[in-house]
Amino acid sequence: MEIGLILLGVILVLGFLLVLIAVGTYNALVTLRNRYKNAYAQIDVQLKRRYDLIPNLVETAKGYLSHERGTLEAVIAARNAAASANTRAAQNPGDAAAMKDLSGAESALGGVLGRLFALAEAYPDLKANTTMMTLMEELTSTENKVSFARQAYNDAVMAYNTRREVFPSNIFAGMFNFAAAELFVIDIPEQREAPKVKF
Repeated sequence: MEIGLILLGVILVLGFLLVLIAVGTYNALVTLRNRYKNAYAQIDVQLKRRYDLIPNLVETAKGYLSHERGTLEAVIAARNAAASANTRAAQNPGDAAAMKDLSGAESALGGVLGRLFALAEAYPDLKANTTMMTLMEELTSTENKVSFARQAYNDAVMAYNTRREVFPSNIFAGMFNFAAAELFVIDIPEQREAPKVKF
């Protein structure tokens, strides 16, 4: 009889420890998931600010670049595509497809904005326009804020993904459907090329 009670006591203690581990792991995963969602919300704020600046930039440049209509239309189309992709990603930052769509749209937007800035360099009157200068400074500042927010988001995603992949969290992550989160990486091929130096 005593052995049965001891065995029952050991089973109850082990069961209680298992419940504590499960609750602790579940709570840690929820905390990390909420952290990366909050980090994405910070990106969302900065991207929306940037999307609001772009039409003003195009309107300012329109008077100087009237014969560059294709570039201006490409900027607006890329901005609209990126804003749409951001809306989908903001609804569920853990959705890998939405994050990949946003990354692609942001890459395309970065490319056409680069073309617009290159055109602006070719027009001294446009470059000297105070409104254009102010908008370009605000856009540059916003780009920096997006970069910092993206880094914080990617760090939060890495912490979450690492936690859900290590033992014993991986068992509970599978049981409670904690899916992997996608990093927010903007692939701009020009940034991967080594600079060419000539003497």
